[in-house]
Amino acid sequence: MSATSETSWKKLDENIVVSGQISVNDVAAIAAAGYKSIICNRPDGEGGENQPPSTELENAARAAGLQFAYLPVEVGQVSDEKSTAFHQLMATLPGPVLAFCNSGNRARALYSRTVGTATGPVETVEAACDWEHTPEAAAASAHGTAANTDKAQAAASHSEAAAIPVTPACNWSNAFDIVVVGGGAAGLGVAASLLKRRASLRIAIIEPNDKHYYQPAWTLVGGGAYPINQTVRNTADIIPRGAEWIKAEVAGFSPDDNLVHLADGRSIGYQQLIVCPGIRLAWEKIEGVQETLGKNGVTSNYQFDLAPYTWSLTQELKGGKALFTQPPMPIKCAGAPQKAMYLSCDYWQRQGVLDKIEVEFDSAGAVLFGVADFVPPLMEYVHKYHASLVFNSNLVKVDGPAKIATFEIKNAAGEVTRVEKSFDMLHVTPPQVAPDFLRDSPLSDTSGFCEVNSKTLQHARFANIFSLGDACSSPNAKTAAAVRKQVVIVAENLLAAKEGREFPLVYDGYGACPLTVENGKVVLAEFGFGGKLLPTFPLNPAVARKLYWWFKVKLFPWLYWEGMLKGREWLTRSTETK
Repeated sequence: MSATSETSWKKLDENIVVSGQISVNDVAAIAAAGYKSIICNRPDGEGGENQPPSTELENAARAAGLQFAYLPVEVGQVSDEKSTAFHQLMATLPGPVLAFCNSGNRARALYSRTVGTATGPVETVEAACDWEHTPEAAAASAHGTAANTDKAQAAASHSEAAAIPVTPACNWSNAFDIVVVGGGAAGLGVAASLLKRRASLRIAIIEPNDKHYYQPAWTLVGGGAYPINQTVRNTADIIPRGAEWIKAEVAGFSPDDNLVHLADGRSIGYQQLIVCPGIRLAWEKIEGVQETLGKNGVTSNYQFDLAPYTWSLTQELKGGKALFTQPPMPIKCAGAPQKAMYLSCDYWQRQGVLDKIEVEFDSAGAVLFGVADFVPPLMEYVHKYHASLVFNSNLVKVDGPAKIATFEIKNAAGEVTRVEKSFDMLHVTPPQVAPDFLRDSPLSDTSGFCEVNSKTLQHARFANIFSLGDACSSPNAKTAAAVRKQVVIVAENLLAAKEGREFPLVYDGYGACPLTVENGKVVLAEFGFGGKLLPTFPLNPAVARKLYWWFKVKLFPWLYWEGMLKGREWLTRSTETK
């Protein structure tokens, strides 16, 4: 947030306003507005490269004739000690004062604890944790634990058309309207869409990684058709404006208490929770593979640092045997394992060496693609590239130095035998599972994923929790395209739940897989629940087209960075209605 405009400042009393992150250029405007002091409550470095150091802000403040104080407070760490220090600064600094952090929430929390009086519905513990932010709800919470018990019982019997009361299990230092677990495509996308609808929402995004990746382009990187550096950006640069980034790992959930537990010991309170931490690559399920990834001809487009190695191996291979593997479902982008094969084969064919390379696709599944309509056009390319298909074949071990891959192959009778295969190039798609902290939590289903109603994406047992993306149990294809539509479903239905309205949207299971069958052509597979075809464009979806290649290489990355992650909901309409 920039403090350039006074409309972004929140006045708490005649002596203080709070703001989101300010820049050096904002200091002059702050002085011109009559403020005499600035208090910085955001720790240096929290926002990455785009956050100006407190020393630079202090120098600018001094030059403008303002006092400056640095009192850093981490998210969830508004303590009595920090509140006392804030009180002392307010008593000694010339006023009026502007205090800031990332979104203004911590500064406001320090003020709330300091003065001990309510200046609005968010200035007390009850209001910070209460679902509806209404005078009636605040009055009910004042009656103590009996009212809280009634609220918990009411939540258990919630229906789509009723507001969801929540037992306060938080305090001002860690209470948010919405906590989003995961800062990938789903987390950033849904946070941006929610803030477009309700800019005043206090939203925290819990994400431990400094970097954010556009993973759908890694297949192109592995085929030499996309630069790897265009698939990554700093997380700090793309956190939606107005959201609070909590850079931490999640350890677990206490849904009955409305808490997310962090690995560093903190607990973050919420009124509503969105679970979207993605899916975990379970390399450990393949013996020996982790020791040989990135060398000995073993690669994977499922990892940022390995996709360029795929392209190097493809260029270097002039003869021998190339194996491409696909593990049991679920995996993200189920078409990606064969896309890697197609792009490599296309290059080898163009170089005139394909006839010297034995290409084999080993899939743990029983079919080439899960939607039957797209199998015939894909088989045309399998035949074109003279590739062998081996179904019910699951990679379980890799000996990199010896260049031996071991598969468990199941026959028609269900009997499993181990078969060793030599290779010169091995593209591995890793098995994938729900994150451990989700799998071992009360939120998961028997498979470890967040248990949701696949139509509404609301949790099956906890009414104030929603989930989307690769981590949710909905049986749709786990793709970025699916997330693009799920974002809107969750944003609308979550707010409807909060406001006591009937859920307005139903998810149709949409997912899409742009199958890169050659460099320059794509089969755009779009489908919903049950394999129902859901083409966006009035063209035969089973035909490989140059137009769809342009979509894959140019349009879709732009839609991702400039659309979905910024709350611009283009091409998101569901085909199903209530």
